[in-house]
Amino acid sequence: MKNSCCVSVPEILLPQATADMSKWAVIACDQHTSDPAYWQELEEYVKDAPSALRLTLPEIHLSDDCSDRIAAIARSMRAYREKGIFRKLDKGFVLVERSTPFSPARFGLVLAVDLEAYSYEAGAKAQIKATEATIVERIPPRLKIRESASIEFPHVMLLYDDREDSVLGALKARRDSLEKLYDFDLNMGGGHIKGYFVPESDARSAAQAFSALADEDGVVFMVGDGNHSLATAKASWEKIKAGLSEEEQKDHPARFALAEAVNIYDDGIFFEAIHRVVKGVDPEKFAAGILPEKEGEAFLVIGGKKRACSFGKDVAGAVKKADAYIAAYTKANGGEADYIHGEEEIVRITEEQKDSVGILLPKMDKSELFATVKKHGCLPRKTFSMGESAEKRYYIEGKEIVKI
Repeated sequence: MKNSCCVSVPEILLPQATADMSKWAVIACDQHTSDPAYWQELEEYVKDAPSALRLTLPEIHLSDDCSDRIAAIARSMRAYREKGIFRKLDKGFVLVERSTPFSPARFGLVLAVDLEAYSYEAGAKAQIKATEATIVERIPPRLKIRESASIEFPHVMLLYDDREDSVLGALKARRDSLEKLYDFDLNMGGGHIKGYFVPESDARSAAQAFSALADEDGVVFMVGDGNHSLATAKASWEKIKAGLSEEEQKDHPARFALAEAVNIYDDGIFFEAIHRVVKGVDPEKFAAGILPEKEGEAFLVIGGKKRACSFGKDVAGAVKKADAYIAAYTKANGGEADYIHGEEEIVRITEEQKDSVGILLPKMDKSELFATVKKHGCLPRKTFSMGESAEKRYYIEGKEIVKI
């Protein structure tokens, strides 16, 4: 049953208490897309243990024929269910406490949201809005995965604007009185995470607190991470609901998507730039078309060395200019672009791959996000990242998306 503000109280799935959670949880699929060694090391660590790695598709494989991988995901979901790997919690939320190498604490609330209240369309009136441009061409391959899946595992993080900490303040203060669901180290340097069960009565109170945060346009959440995953869930729901009666649509599990909601003012939320790397190019030829600057907030990186360049200090403007230049250059000369978190990773790639060039972009202040999106609409794609790559959400909780 959904609440008036777009929040729903789900029955969350977790592995049984005997599971090795350090092998179960894996980082969001859109990370480390230029680092096959990361995923190989993770494979060697997980081996045959039950793991979300078997239920998700790392995007490093998207350029390949993924049909076998998608089929394997569906088989793993069926096998895990048949073997009793999952336990279903009572209706409620999960209060998440995460520490990382970059932040001692970040709190979030795993809940479900009504996809009828979400839109990535520019100018649309919606309670849940995209912050960055959605590339609709990226939805179909993800939709194939979802169409053969019975369970979803989210890396979606929704931001809400709550300076007074009215939603989570009281829950955080008494979290030690809540049932602890998990408490473990995340693999691959992801830090530590704890999860506390928030029973239905408290969950509904929190949902009402979210409702009170709606602005004059009715906006409650903006998507911080995982917008294309949420857009895929929306596309899947639109296809499913076309074959349902109005009554059947009201409580169909595919209508509600799992996500973690995080206060944008949480001390553990930091905005970082998402940089670009272009591979398979002559770095000096690439650089020749970009005006240099003595000082700036955007830089080219060639062979690990930085050069200030003329993309400017305005965050959205710099991203737009950089992407336009990359698109024009690669169309004329070839090459392939990727999105990278962290300056050190850009330096490493350009040192190791001499046919690559990096672009370091300026970062946005998190306090500017809501006002900027409301004023100007969606930002260019991959304008900002919430923290470093290691701080991204790990797949832990799941939810059924088909009626069992």
